[in-house]
Amino acid sequence: MSYLDTIRQINPADAEAAARCRSRWNRIAKPLYGLGALEDLLVRIAAVQGTEKIDIQKKALVIFCADNGVVAEGVSQTGQDTTAVVAENFLDGRTCASILCRRAGADLFPVDVGMAVDTPRVEKRKCRCGTSNMAGGPAMSRQEADSSVEAGIAKARELAKEGYRILAAGEMGIGNTTTSSAVASVLLGREPADMTGRGAGLSAEGLRKKVCAVRRAISINRPDPADPVDVLAKVGGFDIAALTGLFLGGAACRVPVVIDGFISGVAALLAVRMAPSCAAYMLPSHVSGEPGGRAVMQALGLSPVLDAGMHLGEGAGAVTLFPLLDMACDIYDHMDTFEEIHVGQYEDYA
Repeated sequence: MSYLDTIRQINPADAEAAARCRSRWNRIAKPLYGLGALEDLLVRIAAVQGTEKIDIQKKALVIFCADNGVVAEGVSQTGQDTTAVVAENFLDGRTCASILCRRAGADLFPVDVGMAVDTPRVEKRKCRCGTSNMAGGPAMSRQEADSSVEAGIAKARELAKEGYRILAAGEMGIGNTTTSSAVASVLLGREPADMTGRGAGLSAEGLRKKVCAVRRAISINRPDPADPVDVLAKVGGFDIAALTGLFLGGAACRVPVVIDGFISGVAALLAVRMAPSCAAYMLPSHVSGEPGGRAVMQALGLSPVLDAGMHLGEGAGAVTLFPLLDMACDIYDHMDTFEEIHVGQYEDYA
């Protein structure tokens, strides 16, 4: 199914279910809005799922893995072989995201959507082994961008069909903070230097090269900020494209998708520019330590729950939100109401 067909299937979130969820929160025997943003997130999930009887028991982290030709510009400490090594390590439970998923009770699905090196076990949904160097021309063709978005949609649909009720959006790919900075600069009309950070730990000289690569890519390719797919094809990456599809597919299937940090935030912004109604189906987790992280979240109109200076990637921040949501659900489902303990309910004077 094309991404355009998927976009047409995205319906508005259910405001009535959200109101019933908020009413339940207000009747629970605790101070009104006492759990703050956690209450708001469950109200948001109720609207997505179309019921106040929230179910997030079956969780998954999807990590789209891809390589980026822009690493030729010296924008990373490590080479593209690292992507393949880490992708396999996800399956062996030897990465940060794997360990967090075990603790959070979430299943992990690494997907190769454009790695330069094939690996034996990682699921493959790619059209090419890595993008071209965007500093010398388009990162990919428009057709490849379309195919990668649709790969993300297909994965979301597959997991929804298997009964997953909430997804986290992760990525792995050397050079992908560079592509994300380029996309964010174009979509937000900001200077590359304001959107570009040190990624996994660049030196001052490495950061200078990275900013120059982003600036050159935008100058050479002239992506159209009014056309998200054009931006994606010219200065994006296969991982960002697939993440964009995950957000669109989740919205079409009424499955909330948790944004991780800067990279998945950029993909979320692309998805919203393609289909504004899908914004209601996204959940914020944390604000990235990357310079463009806050600007992207502000553009999405979302307030992250966690501000811990995280910039790990892999979906780590998104998975970190899962236990907080589970605890909030336990209170929501099991705590007595004011009526049940025979105490007068708080009046809402807000």
